[in-house]
Amino acid sequence: MKLDILAIGAHPDDVELGCGATIAKEVAQGKKVGVVDLTQGELGTRGTAETRKVEAANAAKILGISVRENLGFSDAFFVNDQAHQLEVIKMIRKYKPEMVLCNAIDDRHIDHGKASKLVSDACFLSGLTKIETTLDGFLQEVWRPKFVYHYIQWKNIEPDVVVDVSGFIDKKMDAVLAYKTQFFDPKSKAPETPISSKNFTDSVIYRARDLGRLIGTEHGEGFTVERYPAVSSLFDLK
Repeated sequence: MKLDILAIGAHPDDVELGCGATIAKEVAQGKKVGVVDLTQGELGTRGTAETRKVEAANAAKILGISVRENLGFSDAFFVNDQAHQLEVIKMIRKYKPEMVLCNAIDDRHIDHGKASKLVSDACFLSGLTKIETTLDGFLQEVWRPKFVYHYIQWKNIEPDVVVDVSGFIDKKMDAVLAYKTQFFDPKSKAPETPISSKNFTDSVIYRARDLGRLIGTEHGEGFTVERYPAVSSLFDLK
């Protein structure tokens, strides 16, 4: 299956939090979108790998994505080395996305920055003909995504690009809150974490509102890029 967009996150829920509204909008416009989670989030304070698996599947249904896979890397301990790069390359070559969305370049959780660099490197290496990978016993064709964008997570990083996601914030929040063990629940007796407070959940919405305000729309989601954003005409900028 060829995808238009492949969104990759270090943990289940990274993609929903970082670019869930953008994904929902692209799906609504007919784009094929897939998600790859690098780890099962098994070291998370709240919930388990098993509950996260169920939650991730529920979130995928809400967003309407075409496919979701988990590479089963070790939560907190995966590294950006050849073995891990090759596994990500296999996913890129399998789905041949035009665009890859991945973790923030710098963030509070150490896995986010590591995943960002790992995926970015894999996107480049995936286009090298002398790197051979096989999947299900077949040699894969090389593929390099045309675009790699990094969504924004815990830190308020200045975006290079802001997507107007007006009309899709509710679907994003439904997908985020599908992770019932992770986020605010006044009835939960699980230990509190930085992302389990109501303030955190509210912050996802008010960041989108603020970015929307700055671009003259209702809601926005920001991304950074490792290259200059390019347009054919100044009139392409809104």
